[in-house]
Amino acid sequence: MRILDNRYRCDPKAAAALAALDGVEVVEGDVRYANAVEGAMRGVEAVVHLAAVCLNKSISDPTESLDVNLLGTQNVLDAAARGGVRRVIHASSASIYGNATSLPTHEDTPPSPLTPYCTAKLAGEHLLSFYAKRSKLSWLALRFFNVYGPGQQTDAYYTSVVLTFLRRLAAGEAPVIDGRGEQSMDFVHVTDIARAVGMALDSTASGMALNVGTGCQTTIADLAAHLIRALGMDVQPIFRPREVLVTRRAADIGRIRETLGWEPTIGLEEGLASVIEHLKVTGELN
Repeated sequence: MRILDNRYRCDPKAAAALAALDGVEVVEGDVRYANAVEGAMRGVEAVVHLAAVCLNKSISDPTESLDVNLLGTQNVLDAAARGGVRRVIHASSASIYGNATSLPTHEDTPPSPLTPYCTAKLAGEHLLSFYAKRSKLSWLALRFFNVYGPGQQTDAYYTSVVLTFLRRLAAGEAPVIDGRGEQSMDFVHVTDIARAVGMALDSTASGMALNVGTGCQTTIADLAAHLIRALGMDVQPIFRPREVLVTRRAADIGRIRETLGWEPTIGLEEGLASVIEHLKVTGELN
């Protein structure tokens, strides 16, 4: 196994642990540089493409977002096609739906991307189809919903709200919620995400996008209340008047269930407990 990473969001300890495993090679490089991607792709049978700049940053810096998320993806797929890679699993996103008109949201729902990040993720799916028609490349695009879990970074509010809230609570501060907290997310644990990626790699299905979520909505206000109870704290969330980007999110997971046999196995309560335990072990939460 070979991992290409620019170490921008890398946990040095996690990277060192991976590099120490038998059969694992960690290469420092960036998907924006075609030569680095081509070198990392040499002799590879299958690729899992996870590199991206987060949604929030794409709003403040669209140029960098498109450079990484779109041109970087093009570099990955071009190298894969020319190098004879058999299969690519592409990390797409539920954000391509924008404010979905129906819940739970099916893969056939017309996309309505709201940011450069979302636009690039959708374009990546179209690039997969383009390269597959010109090579023997098979592929699946996994549209991740709101991923959370131990070890998550906090540089993107909408994808790390769990950790953002917990770190405020650990500091004795109340969670800050945009709007009235009625916006909902479909939280899916990173363990279930990893399992979906593995099953996608092993599958023979090709040429389609699959939602990866739970189908369950959790409002941000309910999330904050759950975490406050879990830590036994006596605080109330702070609500700040602010427009929210997406108001509702829940995945229709019928297609991935039928195609891969995948279903989520970790409920929200168990998943949040795993994050809390990790923060306690690392000393970030007492």
